[in-house]
Amino acid sequence: MSGPQRPIAVLLMAMGGPDNVENVEPYLRDVRGGRPAPLDLVEEIKERYRLTGGKSPVLEITREVARKLEQKLNGPGGERYRVAVGLRHWRPSIREAYEELMGERPEQVIGLCMAPQYSSMSIGAYIGKVEEARRALRSVCPVSYVESWHRHPRLIQAIADNIQLGLQQFPSDVRAQVPILFTAHSLPERIVEMKDPYPHEVRGTMEAVCERVRPVTARLAFQSRGRSDEKWLGPDVGIMLDELHREGHKHVLVAPIGFVSDHLEVLYDIDIELKRSAQAKGVHLERIPMLNASAALIETLASVVRAHEAAPVR
Repeated sequence: MSGPQRPIAVLLMAMGGPDNVENVEPYLRDVRGGRPAPLDLVEEIKERYRLTGGKSPVLEITREVARKLEQKLNGPGGERYRVAVGLRHWRPSIREAYEELMGERPEQVIGLCMAPQYSSMSIGAYIGKVEEARRALRSVCPVSYVESWHRHPRLIQAIADNIQLGLQQFPSDVRAQVPILFTAHSLPERIVEMKDPYPHEVRGTMEAVCERVRPVTARLAFQSRGRSDEKWLGPDVGIMLDELHREGHKHVLVAPIGFVSDHLEVLYDIDIELKRSAQAKGVHLERIPMLNASAALIETLASVVRAHEAAPVR
């Protein structure tokens, strides 16, 4: 007789964030590769977290996604799949999550990031962390990676549905004319020279959503650029808001398609900073709900995992 079937492990990865205001400094040090952050930056980020709940919601949301995804993949009474959460920055780390999964002797590991669009600087960095863990643990377990799910039909429909929900925040007589401002996290502009697919994939997500919602006006902008002297992908979301205002728009709905969950770049950069800028211009700005641990996201991720199972492994 053969032994029990070995599990398929899913390593669900997210950026992470500090679990309290006191841990902002060590978190930023981790993000900066061990370099200490300037004190004024630390204090500024601490204040942003104070204004948005006192900690990052990323771990709690990602753990809920993992729990629901495991249930969805296994079905009633099933035990075939095991989902663990690893954070690129902060704890539990990707290495800790990978080591936890190895304790269950899985048949294979599928690496899946809570980000739909691929970039060597984002998804590629997550993959690098997993490979570091494999080398450190001398693991020979087969691993494959979901590198992109930016045009998955269920993702596109979920975003389109949330746009319709977002439009309900505006007066009924203007909803059909409200411009949709799609956003994604900016990255250094040098990725264009590297032939990195990220800008193309972000636009691909936007175009696929627009095919379903058909807004009168749709714009793409990048947000939350890093603090360095190099050029970053644009146009910046603030500049695009200015442009929409100059064109006479009094209402704007923001759709952050480069993100799937609430975190600082959404809760502060859009909900506080961008909204404040819009109010100063007399513009009514709202944001669509994030997918977080919704049934729509769980259905999407389950579909992505099942389709990926037969992918080549490393």
